Amino acid sequence: MTSEPTPLRQLTLDQLRKRTSEKWRAHPGEVLPMFVAELDAPLAGPVVDAITEAVRRGDTGYPAGTAYAEAFADFARDRWDFDGIAVDRTTMVPDVMSGIVEVLDVICGPTDAVVVNCPVYAPFYQVVGRTGRPIEEAPLGADGRIDMAGLDDAFRRAAGRGSRPAYLLCSPHNPTGAVHTADELAEVAASAHRHGVRVVADEIHAPLVLAGARFTPYLSVPGAENGFSVISASKAWNLAGLRAAVAVAGPAAVDDLARVPAWVNEGPSHVGVLAHVAALRDGVGWLDALLADLDENRRRLARLLAEHLPTVRYRPGEGTYLAWLDCRALGLGDDPAATFLDRGRVALSPGPVFGTGGAGHARLNLGTTPELITEGVRRMAEALT
Repeated sequence: MTSEPTPLRQLTLDQLRKRTSEKWRAHPGEVLPMFVAELDAPLAGPVVDAITEAVRRGDTGYPAGTAYAEAFADFARDRWDFDGIAVDRTTMVPDVMSGIVEVLDVICGPTDAVVVNCPVYAPFYQVVGRTGRPIEEAPLGADGRIDMAGLDDAFRRAAGRGSRPAYLLCSPHNPTGAVHTADELAEVAASAHRHGVRVVADEIHAPLVLAGARFTPYLSVPGAENGFSVISASKAWNLAGLRAAVAVAGPAAVDDLARVPAWVNEGPSHVGVLAHVAALRDGVGWLDALLADLDENRRRLARLLAEHLPTVRYRPGEGTYLAWLDCRALGLGDDPAATFLDRGRVALSPGPVFGTGGAGHARLNLGTTPELITEGVRRMAEALT
Protein backbone atom coordinates (compact mmCIF):
# COMPACT_ATOMS: atom_id res chain seq x y z
CA MET A 1 0.00 0.00 0.00
CA THR A 2 1.47 3.36 -1.06
CA SER A 3 0.98 6.52 0.96
CA GLU A 4 -0.30 9.81 -0.43
CA PRO A 5 2.56 12.06 -1.61
CA THR A 6 3.23 14.91 0.80
CA PRO A 7 2.51 18.52 -0.31
CA LEU A 8 5.97 19.36 -1.69
CA ARG A 9 6.31 16.06 -3.54
CA GLN A 10 3.24 16.21 -5.74
CA LEU A 11 3.85 18.70 -8.54
CA THR A 12 6.31 18.52 -11.43
CA LEU A 13 8.15 21.47 -12.93
CA ASP A 14 5.90 21.30 -16.00
CA GLN A 15 2.82 21.52 -13.79
CA LEU A 16 4.25 24.42 -11.82
CA ARG A 17 5.11 26.37 -14.97
CA LYS A 18 1.41 26.45 -15.85
CA ARG A 19 0.79 28.71 -12.86
CA THR A 20 0.27 32.41 -13.59
CA SER A 21 1.22 33.93 -10.21
CA GLU A 22 4.19 36.21 -9.64
CA LYS A 23 6.61 33.41 -8.85
CA TRP A 24 6.09 31.78 -12.23
CA ARG A 25 5.63 34.86 -14.40
CA ALA A 26 8.17 37.42 -13.12
CA HIS A 27 11.04 35.83 -15.08
CA PRO A 28 11.47 34.13 -18.44
CA GLY A 29 10.50 30.48 -18.65
CA GLU A 30 14.02 29.06 -18.43
CA VAL A 31 14.60 30.70 -15.03
CA LEU A 32 14.07 28.55 -11.94
CA PRO A 33 12.16 30.83 -9.50
CA MET A 34 13.14 30.50 -5.84
CA PHE A 35 12.49 34.03 -4.64
CA VAL A 36 8.98 35.21 -3.68
CA ALA A 37 7.29 33.35 -0.80
CA GLU A 38 4.88 31.09 -2.66
CA LEU A 39 4.65 27.35 -2.05
CA ASP A 40 5.06 24.84 -4.87
CA ALA A 41 2.30 22.61 -3.52
CA PRO A 42 -1.34 21.93 -4.34
CA LEU A 43 -3.86 23.45 -1.97
CA ALA A 44 -5.11 21.50 1.02
CA GLY A 45 -8.24 19.53 0.13
CA PRO A 46 -10.51 21.30 2.65
CA VAL A 47 -9.47 24.66 1.19
CA VAL A 48 -10.30 23.51 -2.34
CA ASP A 49 -13.68 22.27 -1.14
CA ALA A 50 -14.47 25.55 0.63
CA ILE A 51 -13.60 27.67 -2.40
CA THR A 52 -15.45 25.40 -4.81
CA GLU A 53 -18.59 25.36 -2.70
CA ALA A 54 -18.55 29.13 -2.28
CA VAL A 55 -18.33 29.65 -6.04
CA ARG A 56 -21.00 27.02 -6.69
CA ARG A 57 -23.50 28.81 -4.47
CA GLY A 58 -22.44 32.29 -5.63
CA ASP A 59 -21.19 33.22 -2.17
CA THR A 60 -18.78 35.88 -3.41
CA GLY A 61 -19.95 39.05 -1.69
CA TYR A 62 -18.51 41.10 1.13
CA PRO A 63 -16.99 39.43 4.21
CA ALA A 64 -18.95 39.37 7.47
CA GLY A 65 -18.86 37.88 10.93
CA THR A 66 -16.12 36.62 13.22
CA ALA A 67 -15.53 33.11 11.85
CA TYR A 68 -11.94 33.90 10.88
CA ALA A 69 -11.02 35.21 14.33
CA GLU A 70 -12.77 32.26 15.97
CA ALA A 71 -10.87 29.78 13.80
CA PHE A 72 -7.55 31.44 14.62
CA ALA A 73 -8.41 31.51 18.32
CA ASP A 74 -9.07 27.76 18.28
CA PHE A 75 -5.93 27.08 16.23
CA ALA A 76 -3.79 29.13 18.63
CA ARG A 77 -5.29 27.33 21.62
CA ASP A 78 -4.64 23.90 20.14
CA ARG A 79 -1.29 24.63 18.49
CA TRP A 80 0.43 27.04 20.86
CA ASP A 81 -1.54 26.59 24.09
CA PHE A 82 -2.43 30.28 23.76
CA ASP A 83 -5.86 31.46 24.84
CA GLY A 84 -5.25 35.14 24.15
CA ILE A 85 -7.05 35.67 20.84
CA ALA A 86 -10.29 37.09 22.19
CA VAL A 87 -12.69 37.63 19.30
CA ASP A 88 -13.85 40.98 20.71
CA ARG A 89 -10.25 42.20 20.49
CA THR A 90 -9.88 41.43 16.78
CA THR A 91 -10.75 42.95 13.46
CA MET A 92 -10.37 41.55 9.97
CA VAL A 93 -7.94 43.40 7.70
CA PRO A 94 -7.18 42.92 4.00
CA ASP A 95 -3.75 41.39 4.60
CA VAL A 96 -0.93 41.56 7.12
CA MET A 97 0.88 44.59 5.72
CA SER A 98 -2.36 46.56 5.28
CA GLY A 99 -3.27 45.67 8.84
CA ILE A 100 0.10 46.86 10.09
CA VAL A 101 -0.38 50.22 8.38
CA GLU A 102 -3.82 50.63 9.93
CA VAL A 103 -2.48 49.82 13.39
CA LEU A 104 0.47 52.20 12.99
CA ASP A 105 -1.94 54.96 11.99
CA VAL A 106 -3.82 54.69 15.27
CA ILE A 107 -0.90 54.15 17.68
CA CYS A 108 1.71 56.50 16.11
CA GLY A 109 1.85 60.08 15.06
CA PRO A 110 2.56 60.79 11.37
CA THR A 111 6.27 61.46 12.02
CA ASP A 112 6.97 59.02 14.85
CA ALA A 113 9.79 56.54 14.26
CA VAL A 114 9.31 52.81 13.62
CA VAL A 115 11.99 50.35 14.71
CA VAL A 116 12.84 47.24 12.65
CA ASN A 117 15.38 44.45 13.07
CA CYS A 118 17.46 44.36 9.92
CA PRO A 119 17.91 42.47 7.71
CA VAL A 120 14.14 42.14 7.62
CA TYR A 121 11.22 41.59 5.24
CA ALA A 122 11.65 44.25 2.55
CA PRO A 123 8.04 45.57 2.55
CA PHE A 124 8.58 46.82 6.11
CA TYR A 125 10.77 49.53 4.58
CA GLN A 126 8.44 50.18 1.66
CA VAL A 127 5.21 50.36 3.64
CA VAL A 128 6.57 52.38 6.55
CA GLY A 129 8.32 54.69 4.10
CA ARG A 130 5.07 55.41 2.31
CA THR A 131 3.48 56.52 5.58
CA GLY A 132 6.22 59.15 5.92
CA ARG A 133 7.51 57.73 9.20
CA PRO A 134 11.28 57.39 9.69
CA ILE A 135 12.79 53.94 10.31
CA GLU A 136 15.24 53.18 13.09
CA GLU A 137 17.24 50.03 12.38
CA ALA A 138 18.24 47.61 15.12
CA PRO A 139 20.55 45.11 13.38
CA LEU A 140 20.28 41.46 14.27
CA GLY A 141 23.17 39.74 15.98
CA ALA A 142 25.69 37.58 14.13
CA ASP A 143 23.50 34.58 14.99
CA GLY A 144 20.55 36.04 13.08
CA ARG A 145 18.59 36.69 16.28
CA ILE A 146 17.52 39.89 18.05
CA ASP A 147 20.43 41.78 19.60
CA MET A 148 18.74 42.99 22.78
CA ALA A 149 21.27 45.71 23.59
CA GLY A 150 21.03 47.03 20.03
CA LEU A 151 17.25 46.93 20.15
CA ASP A 152 17.21 48.86 23.43
CA ASP A 153 19.44 51.52 21.85
CA ALA A 154 17.13 51.75 18.83
CA PHE A 155 14.13 52.16 21.14
CA ARG A 156 15.95 54.98 22.93
CA ARG A 157 16.70 56.71 19.61
CA ALA A 158 13.11 56.26 18.39
CA ALA A 159 11.72 57.68 21.64
CA GLY A 160 13.95 60.71 21.18
CA ARG A 161 12.46 61.39 17.75
CA GLY A 162 8.78 61.39 18.69
CA SER A 163 6.27 60.78 21.44
CA ARG A 164 4.66 57.58 20.07
CA PRO A 165 7.27 55.30 18.47
CA ALA A 166 6.53 51.74 17.39
CA TYR A 167 8.42 48.52 16.75
CA LEU A 168 7.60 46.10 13.93
CA LEU A 169 8.49 42.68 15.29
CA CYS A 170 8.87 39.99 12.63
CA SER A 171 8.01 36.72 14.38
CA PRO A 172 9.22 34.24 13.18
CA HIS A 173 11.87 36.37 11.56
CA ASN A 174 12.04 36.79 7.81
CA PRO A 175 14.64 36.21 6.33
CA THR A 176 16.75 34.41 8.96
CA GLY A 177 14.03 32.00 10.12
CA ALA A 178 14.73 32.69 13.81
CA VAL A 179 11.86 31.71 16.11
CA HIS A 180 11.95 34.05 19.10
CA THR A 181 11.82 32.39 22.50
CA ALA A 182 9.44 33.36 25.31
CA ASP A 183 12.37 34.84 27.25
CA GLU A 184 13.49 36.93 24.27
CA LEU A 185 9.98 38.26 23.70
CA ALA A 186 9.54 39.09 27.38
CA GLU A 187 12.78 41.08 27.22
CA VAL A 188 11.48 42.86 24.11
CA ALA A 189 8.27 43.77 25.95
CA ALA A 190 10.18 45.05 28.98
CA SER A 191 12.47 47.21 26.86
CA ALA A 192 9.54 48.57 24.86
CA HIS A 193 7.74 49.48 28.08
CA ARG A 194 10.81 51.34 29.41
CA HIS A 195 10.99 53.50 26.32
CA GLY A 196 7.29 53.95 25.61
CA VAL A 197 7.44 51.96 22.37
CA ARG A 198 4.35 50.14 21.07
CA VAL A 199 4.96 46.69 19.56
CA VAL A 200 3.20 45.42 16.43
CA ALA A 201 4.05 41.78 15.69
CA ASP A 202 3.88 40.43 12.16
CA GLU A 203 3.15 36.75 12.90
CA ILE A 204 2.26 35.61 9.38
CA HIS A 205 4.81 32.77 9.53
CA ALA A 206 3.67 31.58 12.97
CA PRO A 207 2.22 28.25 11.76
CA LEU A 208 5.49 27.50 9.94
CA VAL A 209 7.70 26.50 12.87
CA LEU A 210 9.79 23.41 12.19
CA ALA A 211 10.95 20.56 14.39
CA GLY A 212 13.13 21.65 17.30
CA ALA A 213 11.47 25.03 17.95
CA ARG A 214 8.24 26.33 19.45
CA PHE A 215 6.34 29.46 18.49
CA THR A 216 5.48 31.90 21.28
CA PRO A 217 2.79 34.48 20.44
CA TYR A 218 4.01 37.96 21.35
CA LEU A 219 0.77 38.78 23.17
CA SER A 220 1.32 35.81 25.49
CA VAL A 221 4.38 37.26 27.25
CA PRO A 222 4.33 39.55 30.32
CA GLY A 223 4.33 43.23 29.43
CA ALA A 224 2.81 42.78 25.96
CA GLU A 225 -0.67 43.90 26.99
CA ASN A 226 -0.63 47.08 24.88
CA GLY A 227 0.79 45.34 21.82
CA PHE A 228 -0.77 44.12 18.60
CA SER A 229 -0.42 40.99 16.49
CA VAL A 230 -1.37 40.74 12.83
CA ILE A 231 -1.79 37.16 11.64
CA SER A 232 -2.94 35.24 8.59
CA ALA A 233 -3.16 31.71 7.24
CA SER A 234 -1.89 32.90 3.87
CA LYS A 235 1.78 31.90 4.09
CA ALA A 236 1.32 28.49 5.69
CA TRP A 237 -1.42 27.35 3.30
CA ASN A 238 -0.30 29.31 0.18
CA LEU A 239 -3.31 31.63 0.10
CA ALA A 240 -1.70 34.97 -0.78
CA GLY A 241 -4.06 35.34 -3.75
CA LEU A 242 -7.04 35.01 -1.39
CA ARG A 243 -6.41 38.02 0.82
CA ALA A 244 -7.43 37.98 4.46
CA ALA A 245 -5.82 38.61 7.85
CA VAL A 246 -6.74 39.38 11.45
CA ALA A 247 -5.41 42.15 13.71
CA VAL A 248 -5.41 41.21 17.39
CA ALA A 249 -5.12 43.77 20.18
CA GLY A 250 -3.68 43.10 23.61
CA PRO A 251 -6.01 43.75 26.56
CA ALA A 252 -4.64 47.28 27.03
CA ALA A 253 -4.94 48.17 23.32
CA VAL A 254 -8.70 47.71 22.88
CA ASP A 255 -9.37 51.44 22.62
CA ASP A 256 -6.79 51.71 19.84
CA LEU A 257 -8.36 48.83 17.96
CA ALA A 258 -11.72 50.62 18.10
CA ARG A 259 -10.17 53.51 16.17
CA VAL A 260 -9.28 51.34 13.16
CA PRO A 261 -11.75 52.50 10.46
CA ALA A 262 -14.78 50.25 10.10
CA TRP A 263 -14.36 50.00 6.34
CA VAL A 264 -11.06 48.15 6.83
CA ASN A 265 -13.08 45.16 8.06
CA GLU A 266 -14.63 44.86 4.59
CA GLY A 267 -11.28 44.82 2.81
CA PRO A 268 -10.52 41.07 2.88
CA SER A 269 -11.78 38.75 0.18
CA HIS A 270 -14.89 36.92 1.38
CA VAL A 271 -13.82 33.80 -0.51
CA GLY A 272 -10.40 34.30 1.05
CA VAL A 273 -11.89 34.32 4.53
CA LEU A 274 -13.75 31.09 3.79
CA ALA A 275 -10.54 29.51 2.50
CA HIS A 276 -8.51 30.63 5.51
CA VAL A 277 -11.14 29.34 7.94
CA ALA A 278 -11.14 25.96 6.18
CA ALA A 279 -7.34 25.82 6.40
CA LEU A 280 -7.29 26.59 10.12
CA ARG A 281 -10.18 24.27 10.94
CA ASP A 282 -9.58 21.31 8.66
CA GLY A 283 -6.16 21.75 7.04
CA VAL A 284 -3.91 21.04 10.03
CA GLY A 285 -3.00 17.55 8.80
CA TRP A 286 -1.90 19.06 5.49
CA LEU A 287 0.15 21.65 7.41
CA ASP A 288 1.90 18.97 9.44
CA ALA A 289 2.83 17.12 6.25
CA LEU A 290 4.14 20.37 4.78
CA LEU A 291 6.28 21.01 7.86
CA ALA A 292 7.82 17.55 7.53
CA ASP A 293 8.65 18.30 3.89
CA LEU A 294 10.20 21.65 4.84
CA ASP A 295 12.27 20.03 7.57
CA GLU A 296 13.69 17.61 5.03
CA ASN A 297 14.26 20.43 2.54
CA ARG A 298 16.32 22.51 4.97
CA ARG A 299 18.52 19.47 5.67
CA ARG A 300 18.80 18.80 1.94
CA LEU A 301 19.82 22.39 1.26
CA ALA A 302 22.49 22.26 3.98
CA ARG A 303 23.93 19.06 2.48
CA LEU A 304 23.90 20.42 -1.06
CA LEU A 305 25.55 23.70 -0.10
CA ALA A 306 28.25 21.88 1.88
CA GLU A 307 28.97 19.75 -1.18
CA HIS A 308 28.70 22.26 -4.02
CA LEU A 309 29.08 25.73 -2.44
CA PRO A 310 31.02 25.15 0.78
CA THR A 311 31.93 28.82 1.27
CA VAL A 312 28.25 29.88 1.36
CA ARG A 313 27.25 30.14 5.00
CA TYR A 314 23.78 28.85 5.84
CA ARG A 315 22.33 28.56 9.32
CA PRO A 316 19.12 26.49 8.93
CA GLY A 317 16.21 28.50 10.29
CA GLU A 318 13.78 27.26 12.90
CA GLY A 319 10.76 28.65 11.08
CA THR A 320 9.40 29.89 7.74
CA TYR A 321 10.33 28.25 4.44
CA LEU A 322 13.03 30.78 3.62
CA ALA A 323 16.80 30.28 3.70
CA TRP A 324 19.17 33.20 4.32
CA LEU A 325 22.44 32.60 2.48
CA ASP A 326 25.65 34.47 3.32
CA CYS A 327 27.48 34.58 0.00
CA ARG A 328 30.10 37.19 0.90
CA ALA A 329 32.98 34.72 0.59
CA LEU A 330 32.10 34.20 -3.09
CA GLY A 331 33.21 37.74 -3.95
CA LEU A 332 30.05 38.53 -5.94
CA GLY A 333 29.51 41.99 -4.47
CA ASP A 334 26.49 43.33 -2.64
CA ASP A 335 23.94 41.43 -4.72
CA PRO A 336 24.99 37.82 -5.40
CA ALA A 337 21.42 37.01 -6.48
CA ALA A 338 22.11 39.05 -9.65
CA THR A 339 24.97 36.72 -10.57
CA PHE A 340 22.94 33.58 -9.87
CA LEU A 341 20.15 34.92 -12.08
CA ASP A 342 22.36 36.13 -14.91
CA ARG A 343 24.72 33.15 -15.08
CA GLY A 344 22.76 30.34 -13.47
CA ARG A 345 19.18 31.24 -14.43
CA VAL A 346 17.97 30.76 -10.87
CA ALA A 347 16.10 33.62 -9.21
CA LEU A 348 16.71 34.36 -5.53
CA SER A 349 15.67 37.42 -3.51
CA PRO A 350 18.43 40.07 -3.45
CA GLY A 351 19.92 40.55 0.01
CA PRO A 352 20.23 44.37 -0.12
CA VAL A 353 16.42 44.85 -0.22
CA PHE A 354 16.26 43.50 3.35
CA GLY A 355 18.09 46.54 4.71
CA THR A 356 21.38 46.92 6.56
CA GLY A 357 23.11 43.57 6.84
CA GLY A 358 21.64 42.26 3.60
CA ALA A 359 24.58 43.07 1.32
CA GLY A 360 26.35 39.95 0.11
CA HIS A 361 23.36 37.77 0.99
CA ALA A 362 20.47 36.18 -0.88
CA ARG A 363 17.20 34.58 0.23
CA LEU A 364 16.15 31.23 -1.17
CA ASN A 365 12.61 29.79 -1.01
CA LEU A 366 12.65 26.23 0.38
CA GLY A 367 8.95 25.70 -0.25
CA THR A 368 9.44 23.64 -3.37
CA THR A 369 10.13 20.07 -4.43
CA PRO A 370 13.35 18.28 -3.39
CA GLU A 371 14.25 17.98 -7.07
CA LEU A 372 14.04 21.73 -7.62
CA ILE A 373 16.18 22.45 -4.56
CA THR A 374 18.82 20.12 -5.98
CA GLU A 375 18.56 21.78 -9.40
CA GLY A 376 18.68 25.26 -7.87
CA VAL A 377 21.93 24.60 -6.01
CA ARG A 378 23.39 22.93 -9.10
CA ARG A 379 22.66 26.04 -11.13
CA MET A 380 24.08 28.31 -8.43
CA ALA A 381 27.33 26.33 -8.39
CA GLU A 382 27.47 26.29 -12.17
CA ALA A 383 27.11 30.09 -12.21
CA LEU A 384 30.51 30.34 -10.52
CA THR A 385 32.46 28.13 -12.94
